[in-house]
Amino acid sequence: MPSVTMTVNGKTVTGEVEARTLLSQFLRDDLKLTGTHVGCDTSQCGACTVHVDGVAVKGCTMLALEADGSEVKTIEGMANADGSLGVIQAAFKEHHGLQCGFCTPGMVMAAADLLASNASPSEAEIRKHLEGNICRCTGYHNIVKSIQAAAAQLG
Repeated sequence: MPSVTMTVNGKTVTGEVEARTLLSQFLRDDLKLTGTHVGCDTSQCGACTVHVDGVAVKGCTMLALEADGSEVKTIEGMANADGSLGVIQAAFKEHHGLQCGFCTPGMVMAAADLLASNASPSEAEIRKHLEGNICRCTGYHNIVKSIQAAAAQLG
């Protein structure tokens, strides 16, 4: 089997994978980073969103081999060094941007992607950026509020 090496949340990892192994599978099954959720396996829901070389991607649409040599950040990597919630995660908690929590890791990663390029997005820009992430519980109102709060704190 081919070998893959990447930096995940600041740590270099190596593993053997089948050529068809998805990045989301490698993260969850091999590295036990189960915060990356898999909801559909068809790129519809966004729950598996991670950052690869600083860009948000859906882990179910990328092969682990395609991430070879890349920097990957998962929801676990969004926490502070002491393990406490990062700014965006804390904003989701404080502003009730989650209900069941299944979509939350993907939403947080999508929010981080947006805020990396737009420090002060409008409500419309936030909603547009989240189009690839589906929440079946909250109606998005508090998700948007959470991202606005994180933007204000980071800005």
